[in-house]
Amino acid sequence: MMHDVRIRYYTGASRNDSPDGVGMDEMPLMIGNEGFETDENEYLMRPRGTHGSQKKGLCYYLCDGWKDACSRFFGIGRSVFREIHLEEKKQRNSAFGQRHRCCDSCGERCRRKKEYKPRTVYLGRQNATDQTFPPNVVRNQKYNVFTFIPLVLFEQFQFFLNFYFLCLACSQFIPEVRVAYLYTYWIPLAFVITVTMVRECVDDVRRFRRDREVNSQKYTKLTSSGPIQIPSSQIKVGDLILLEKNQRVPADLVLLRTTERNGSVFIRTDQLDGETDWKLRLAVTPTQRLDSNAELLEYKCQLYSEKPQRDIHSFIGTFTSSENSTEDSLSIENTVWASTVIASGSAVGVVIYTGCETRSTMNTSRPKTKVGLLDEEVNTLTKLLFVMVAILALIMMILKGFGGSWYQYMFRFIALFSAIIPISLRVNLDMGKVCYSWMVMQDKNIPDTVTRSTTIPEELGRISYLLSDKTGTLTQNDMVFKRLHLGTVSFTAETMDEVMQHLSAAYSTPKESSSVTSKAAPKVRRTVVTRVQQAIKAIALCHNVTPVYEDSDPDEIDLDQPEADQQIDRHVTYQASSPDEVALVTWTESVGLVLNRRDLNSMTLRTPSNQLIKYQILQIFPFTSETKRMGIIVKEEDTGEITFYMKGADVVMQSIVQYNDWLDEECGNMAREGLRTLVVAKKSLTEEQYQDFENRYHQAKMSIQERSAKVAAVIESLERDMELLCLTGVEDKLQEGVRPSLELLRNAGIKIWMLTGDKLETATCIAKSSRLVSRSQDIHVFKAISNRSEAHLELNAFRRKSDCALIIMGESLEICLQFYEHEFMELACQCPAVVVCRCSPTQKADIVKLLKTHTRKRTCSIGDGGNDVSMIQMADVGIGIVGKEGKQASLAADFSITQFSYLTRLLLVHGRNSYKRSASLSQFVIHRGLIITTMQAVFSAVFYFASVPLFPGFLTVGYSTVFTMFPVFSLVLDKDVSSDIAMTYPELYKDMTKGRSLNYKTFFMWVLISMFQGGVIMYGAFLLFEADFIHIVAITFTSLIITELLMVALTIRTWHYLMILAEFLSLGIYVASLAVFRAFFDTDFLETWDFVWKVLVITSVSCIPLYILKYLRRRFSPPSYSKLF
Repeated sequence: MMHDVRIRYYTGASRNDSPDGVGMDEMPLMIGNEGFETDENEYLMRPRGTHGSQKKGLCYYLCDGWKDACSRFFGIGRSVFREIHLEEKKQRNSAFGQRHRCCDSCGERCRRKKEYKPRTVYLGRQNATDQTFPPNVVRNQKYNVFTFIPLVLFEQFQFFLNFYFLCLACSQFIPEVRVAYLYTYWIPLAFVITVTMVRECVDDVRRFRRDREVNSQKYTKLTSSGPIQIPSSQIKVGDLILLEKNQRVPADLVLLRTTERNGSVFIRTDQLDGETDWKLRLAVTPTQRLDSNAELLEYKCQLYSEKPQRDIHSFIGTFTSSENSTEDSLSIENTVWASTVIASGSAVGVVIYTGCETRSTMNTSRPKTKVGLLDEEVNTLTKLLFVMVAILALIMMILKGFGGSWYQYMFRFIALFSAIIPISLRVNLDMGKVCYSWMVMQDKNIPDTVTRSTTIPEELGRISYLLSDKTGTLTQNDMVFKRLHLGTVSFTAETMDEVMQHLSAAYSTPKESSSVTSKAAPKVRRTVVTRVQQAIKAIALCHNVTPVYEDSDPDEIDLDQPEADQQIDRHVTYQASSPDEVALVTWTESVGLVLNRRDLNSMTLRTPSNQLIKYQILQIFPFTSETKRMGIIVKEEDTGEITFYMKGADVVMQSIVQYNDWLDEECGNMAREGLRTLVVAKKSLTEEQYQDFENRYHQAKMSIQERSAKVAAVIESLERDMELLCLTGVEDKLQEGVRPSLELLRNAGIKIWMLTGDKLETATCIAKSSRLVSRSQDIHVFKAISNRSEAHLELNAFRRKSDCALIIMGESLEICLQFYEHEFMELACQCPAVVVCRCSPTQKADIVKLLKTHTRKRTCSIGDGGNDVSMIQMADVGIGIVGKEGKQASLAADFSITQFSYLTRLLLVHGRNSYKRSASLSQFVIHRGLIITTMQAVFSAVFYFASVPLFPGFLTVGYSTVFTMFPVFSLVLDKDVSSDIAMTYPELYKDMTKGRSLNYKTFFMWVLISMFQGGVIMYGAFLLFEADFIHIVAITFTSLIITELLMVALTIRTWHYLMILAEFLSLGIYVASLAVFRAFFDTDFLETWDFVWKVLVITSVSCIPLYILKYLRRRFSPPSYSKLF
């Protein structure tokens, strides 16, 4: 909403700071009807880095940081400290000056980040340089042998509850303030810490075993004594590593030799950038020419590589050969990064980066200990309980009087009332989390689901934002050809047999000999058979696909043999940089036109009649995100015909092809069906036309100035008046149940963001086909921007849209966040869905962090590739999918599932139940401590404010453990609705995000209940008091135990047989203890009717009013879920 105010000018940067040289004070943020308006203040318009001061570490303040801190706090000018600093310089020769320099040096070492440097690598020689490099190990552990105990204790005592009891337990070593035996405080605290340490130890041992499995994988290293097998952890910079097909790359390498003659090899990068397309990589030319791999060890050369960095799409280096004194440049196409996979053949590479310096590791954040929101809320409530303890102790001291050693009595009262903060709360919650995790893994509706972190199952019930990867998460990475449209006729999967018939008829007709003339043939109306043939031939030729034969080498086939002898049984796989192209070529094979072989200069097609047609590749114009099209010029060897084929997105091809009246409409129809469309066109060229183009193209490529623009202009001169052949529709198959799952999550109030490294067109298509963006919803595509002024204008355009999905490129997002972080996040969070494409792994994690910071809501990230690990670890809940992209995301996640549709049950059923159960459990444990504290306070007040305990220490410990532990803990089995109802009505999940099950309202309600019941039990016992104090202990403690058991029954919403067993088991244990502890209970009095009726009266008065209130509440103000029964 815009306010009627004038724009506040951006004063944080000068006019020269703007990328365009235009000051932002000359540019409006929002243009209204009456002038320039804004709803941003000056703070929000500062660049991202100036929003807050950087946090200073301990070393900063121990060294020179105290000067800056004091100058800000006391207002002392910097000139004063400059004089102090000069005075300190004069004392450098003194002993104090030497110690000061030592402190400065240590501080610098602590504060500075690791500095990366470029390196020179010699083939096969690790010790040829003085530089030291990190070991090539993968380490996801949080602790080691030395840091385990200190870090676990530090993390646990960060919780106020544990820290409070630590101080309280230590205070009992002082005789003046001791109120009970030491075991009363130390045994519960030790038990809590031990349980936590065992859980953390088990989790970290699992991480260690997973890391050891990766680090122990064997690889072949080339040495002077021959190939040897070494584990991944022993690979060093300079090693020559032999990689086989389908083998994971263990470190960052530069390719030296491949099994292909031209030095090419295909790799899969889905674990790195999320893209399933195979990438083409090339070996270094001088080493590729060598006869064998063994010659690499004798080859005198050196390789210079840039310093390690995060960018996975660029590399700068040089390869210098000492034998022939040549120097070749190295780029990204000569490298294979760690975590990628060799897709074809085998290759030899030299290691240039290892361990933490590899691209994949630098794009992965370190795992952090995740603390659930419920734990934070419980921690806040314990602080509030401590305040109540302090106030209650202070009131007692005021009533008692501040005489003598009053502070000792103050501490004794605090220790007496310490039960109000139950140490067993942490134990119950942690054990409850273990139970929830076990229930998740035992759910038969989501088989093979694994809980890898048992600390945050309740977070599954509080999710507001779901951030999902696309490739392998929402989709199956499986492209399927669905439709071919020729303008007047359309072919679908059901009518592909007609396409096969048309194609067979076209190639069975004898072809008339023709020669290329200087004039094009006159246009005639073609039949459907001819149009089908031309369209399929264009699809079979216009691509960058290479067939790979696994059973035999096509080079061994003599093409001069009879055609029947060439049809040997061999399996072929297609390699390409795009899965769309593989789907298209696979489809042409299924209808009869097969890509038989291809190299850099030619390709061969096999027709339905087993004829081989050879084509010479004259030019290739690859697909780019800017041009959104690719083209190829081929020459048929038999006829000499030269044809220019092109395919691309409809938005660019409409202006290139000849006029038609059906393309725009059919593209819209296919897009609504979720199909990825490609427009295919051709243009016949004469020999003279091609020679003229080739001359101009060569001149443009040789230009020094504006080479790219000139090359593009020459190509565009050929892209005119092209003949439209067909429109294709390819479907990226979605994971099973993706559409209904996304619908359920939206109805549950969860906003979904899709973060992908794929292209904008692909991301848009998947967003539509998966129903992430509904059919009736508008889509705003954020234009590509490069500076602040463009971001400023585009944000204004975006602000005018309402209720529309946002699609934005990763680079544009980075610029928006640099200058308009707050405004962009505010607008994006209002969108029903957001899609971020061309998103790097680091950007994914940054987006999650921004959402957590700006919305204060709980986030969940889900992915299946190594590029999703940072996002998964940054989110409040990380979920990994075990799929085609491996288990890297699954192993780093908090929860592991096998398909996306399982997420709905994980959130709507298990997440909801876990949160509500933990909320009930924590409130009841707090109630259990409040009621006994109320009784202690009443007892002390009645007996002249004496700071003595009401019950012996073993009864107090037993009250929180064996006497009430089983019924209270049985609340982890409680549920308000069945799983079927929770899945049918996802709207029930919305209440969870509001946190109504555990808030200040419910907390103070339980405080009132505890005060009422504790007061009733104590005053009831006083009223029925007879002759001996021991009778009061028996009556009050028995009434307390029975009251707790009845309150558990009052809280339960759905009974389980284990709950009933726990109630009777606890009651039986208490009855048996009455016979054992005869020193504290009068057994003769316990067997009298007098004891029984007094306990029944007290218990009835404390519980029956609450049962009546519960009935009235359900009768007149029922909860939302009760309406579903």
